[in-house]
Amino acid sequence: MSNRKRVVVTGAGWVTPMGHDLESVWKRLCNGDTAVAPIERFNAASFPTTFANEVRDYDWRQFVDDPDRHGVIGAHAGFALGAARQAWTMAGLDGHTDLDPRRCGIYLASGEGVLDFNSYQHAITTSWDPEAGAINDSAWHDAAMQVIDGTYELAQEPNMPMAHLAREFKLRGPAANCLTACAASNQAIGEACDLLRRGDADVMISGGTHTMLHPLGITGFNRLTALSNRNDDIPHASRPFSRTRDGFVMGEGSGIIVLETFEHATARGANILGEVMGYGSTADAYRITDIHPEARGPCGAMRQALGDAGIDLNEAGDTPPVQYISAHGTGTQENDKIETRAVKLVFGDLAPRIPMTSIKSMMGHLICAAGAVEFITCLMIMRDGIIPPTINLDDPDPDLDLDYVPNTAREATVDVCLSNAFGFGGQNDTLVVRKLAES
Repeated sequence: MSNRKRVVVTGAGWVTPMGHDLESVWKRLCNGDTAVAPIERFNAASFPTTFANEVRDYDWRQFVDDPDRHGVIGAHAGFALGAARQAWTMAGLDGHTDLDPRRCGIYLASGEGVLDFNSYQHAITTSWDPEAGAINDSAWHDAAMQVIDGTYELAQEPNMPMAHLAREFKLRGPAANCLTACAASNQAIGEACDLLRRGDADVMISGGTHTMLHPLGITGFNRLTALSNRNDDIPHASRPFSRTRDGFVMGEGSGIIVLETFEHATARGANILGEVMGYGSTADAYRITDIHPEARGPCGAMRQALGDAGIDLNEAGDTPPVQYISAHGTGTQENDKIETRAVKLVFGDLAPRIPMTSIKSMMGHLICAAGAVEFITCLMIMRDGIIPPTINLDDPDPDLDLDYVPNTAREATVDVCLSNAFGFGGQNDTLVVRKLAES
């Protein structure tokens, strides 16, 4: 611990369904607000789920120096540009002429943008051969060449947000993108920290961006029975840890942070929001959509992160060494049950004394961006001493008996946070962050 480089956060920004700036969204979270509403992006009237948490009234062009430089971009890249500009400005890096661009990198978690669904469907219906009961490949090609825009298609690729950030901020250092489902942005932050610790960079932009709010995305999660279909009670559809939970609510957006080595940040007099102390990553090696029933993957990720942070639970005594847990907390029957079990297995008798909330109850599930947005929430909690609630928790599950801070925000002194992110496929990634320590 003492010989490795320390990594700190100097900037944070987000573009979310609840707003496009740090302070207003934070206020809404503390007030227990929500942004869930009927889907407007496409006609979802015939879908099992007709609602989501959409980013609304947002224009990425206001966050960049020259919109023409970026050309055609996907929604995911637009979200990332806005969040990154906020983080970059907060970090005090605008106009910083002594940065070495080869020592400034990006590690992003990004999924696809909004797919060109109508063009694909047009090509499919045009090329369908009813006699063969199949698509005529040659006819599909001819139709697709007429309607599919190659530039727009390229813009939706998962790596493109990273490319736009590199161009906007003129960064030429390490560059990577991961797509490990809902765990992705915790992985991106953890591995960006590793790059800084081993001396490969001085500054890293990290976090996540994603949207799956398109017909294929909603259909896929409906087929998995992962989404809530509470169409008759939309404001209360997302209800993590509730007895009547029936799935998550889809969201979209981006959360971006600026990470630096402690030496680099202090040398330029940067304001430090927090210090990343630990990172843990595991695989369940079980099933694609099910967490291992003994919670071995989430337990392993949390234990790794705590160990990496130098936190020995055997020495904790009666005082929890972590004062807040940002739960993955999707609101599916399985996730909430097994995450609760994992926290109990890791923290033992201390578990009921650690507040643990899910902002997905308000924000929805931002998929690749979820972990980063929830990590930023940890920074705000430590700054202001306020824990946002898990809303819609009026009918607690009797088998889930931890402190989920139901419905109303709570004042608390929080110096150390643990943030969980678990993804389909069995990826589990946990981060530990604390207020700046001077030694």
